[in-house]
Amino acid sequence: MSESIFLPEAATKAEKYQALLPQIEALISSESDVCANLANVAAVLKEAFGFFWVGFYLVKGEQLVLGPFQGPLACTRINFGKGVCGTAWKEAKTQLVPDVEAFPGHIACSSASKSEIVVPGFKEDKVWIVLDVDSDLLDDFDQHDVSYLEKLMKLLDKNA
Repeated sequence: MSESIFLPEAATKAEKYQALLPQIEALISSESDVCANLANVAAVLKEAFGFFWVGFYLVKGEQLVLGPFQGPLACTRINFGKGVCGTAWKEAKTQLVPDVEAFPGHIACSSASKSEIVVPGFKEDKVWIVLDVDSDLLDDFDQHDVSYLEKLMKLLDKNA
């Protein structure tokens, strides 16, 4: 296993994702421990894109429980349907939020978070996990993030 990730210099966001996905797939396919894989994926995304916060919440009963992450202290538990993460779980679809202050019921784990994307992962057609990525910039996420992070979650679903 390689402990380093190659990123092309001066790459666009799409080019970074294109370079990262096969490397992440190789990284997680050689490791069977889900926690280790989630930790490495969070670290890779944080390092590659400089996001404010990157992490995972796992479905446990009727709550999302904090899993591996990179960034400042985070909310530990989120109820079904609450906030952006709980909404992604309830609706079973990606939530792209350009301004978290405008999202009804947003849970402010950090006042520095300005925009957010949350992508669910599926096992047997049920959400088992969500990837939560926060930025300290407004409107920092776009359709490239949606497309590539959904592909990333499919890799995790396959290897979980």
